[in-house]
Amino acid sequence: MVLCCVMAAMGLCLASLGLKCTRWGGGRRSKRHAAIASGGCFVAAGFLCLVPASWFTNEVITNFLDSSVPESNKFEPGGAVYVAFVSAGFLFVGGSIFCMSCSGKRHGPQDLVLLPPPDKLLLQQQQQQLLQQQQELQHQYCSLSPLDNKTGYSLQDYV
Repeated sequence: MVLCCVMAAMGLCLASLGLKCTRWGGGRRSKRHAAIASGGCFVAAGFLCLVPASWFTNEVITNFLDSSVPESNKFEPGGAVYVAFVSAGFLFVGGSIFCMSCSGKRHGPQDLVLLPPPDKLLLQQQQQQLLQQQQELQHQYCSLSPLDNKTGYSLQDYV
């Protein structure tokens, strides 16, 4: 069971590298390999969980049915054994999902190309140009000539 826990922890670490939503762990191809390796770790952890649970269940049932064993030494499988069986099932299912999700060819580029962040100077220049264009548009459409002020409506004309 300890080996099962270690193998499942290793599978979790590999699965975090194989997630498509993370930037660390390499390109698509290496992420696919990491996801398949994590699936293999989960399947192996499920097998390592199933073996001791089955072994202990067999031992309990054998002792329970043995007539030479006194009644005080007989016991039944408890909840922990059932939890181990359910855990092994979940590990098998999770591992198979990880293995199946990355099989086959994918369309598109094989390796993820990470672009560096834009240069700050270029970004500032673009922002200044945009601000200047906005000011020109505002000046073009919103400015009034002195003649427009005299010919416009005034509150004094109506009061």
